[in-house]
Amino acid sequence: MTDERILLIHGSGGESTRQLIQQRLLPACGNEWLNPLTDAAVLPLLQGRPVFTTDGYVVSPPFFPGGDIGMLSVIGTCNDLAMMGAIPRWLSLSFILEESLPLERFDKILTSIRSAADEAGVQIVTGDTKVVERGKADQIFITTAGVGELLLPAPLQPSRIQPGDAILLSNDIGRHGMAVLARREGIQLDLDLQSDVALLSPLIQALVQQGIELHCARDLTRGGLGGALLELATQSGCGFQVNEVDIPVVPAVAAACEWLGFDPLFVANEGCCVLFVPASQASAASEVLQQFHAGRWATRIGTVTEACKDVRLKNAFGIQRPLSWHTVDQLPRIC
Repeated sequence: MTDERILLIHGSGGESTRQLIQQRLLPACGNEWLNPLTDAAVLPLLQGRPVFTTDGYVVSPPFFPGGDIGMLSVIGTCNDLAMMGAIPRWLSLSFILEESLPLERFDKILTSIRSAADEAGVQIVTGDTKVVERGKADQIFITTAGVGELLLPAPLQPSRIQPGDAILLSNDIGRHGMAVLARREGIQLDLDLQSDVALLSPLIQALVQQGIELHCARDLTRGGLGGALLELATQSGCGFQVNEVDIPVVPAVAAACEWLGFDPLFVANEGCCVLFVPASQASAASEVLQQFHAGRWATRIGTVTEACKDVRLKNAFGIQRPLSWHTVDQLPRIC
């Protein structure tokens, strides 16, 4: 074990920068497009329509139960492409490194990036590295951009949601937010809380291959399930009737939320999505999702209604209440 650390000179563009790239970045992320180290990558043509996204990752702490910022940056970007109905193809990664970051930690993050990219079948084709003074950042920030190839004739989007559609949830909710919060605050809950960070593109591809007519999909990151439903109701102009008892929440998350005062509906996830399909295909779609670890709790949680931009939750006693936004951001720095 060494005590080597990121220094300001690593971002100077000189020999130390070259060594950082040659000894660490290229061995972890190199490929035929990245290895030439040109100012931009020239990529082959896609057969389907290109889909483009960008994201930033500032999660605190950068290592959390079930993952780290490197894994999260790749999987989160690929999931955004998947929610449009696209297969992830290429990524860019830009690092903001804080002076004094141990190189051993940076190497672990690069290893996670390589592993996640291999799992997703995506190539990292361009990037950048900057170093800022100690105290000007929080160890490491990562900015990504991703290009995917559309699987469908038209992208998945809120305007395609229709009254009568079934609302499906791919997995249980709240694990990522609670795992990160517990690690950040040093809370000992005596619970097995692991982030749910997971690729969702295999689930979307399987649904398409099985002929499921997907109308819309949304991954449940900041704002959680509750935030996604409220956004989609507004964007689609439809109402959603949701059965609260059908929303899976594992005991560890339920206990943590109750103890810490959080609503699991609004806790972030990084391996869970909500999907809208014709009601006649809801059971078949759930069975497809349940074949994956990231879809093992997949279930129908509600129905799209004619009501305008309204989300209503029904409890076990049949009593309904409107779902509304929280006035305070529950969990900053969660992704």
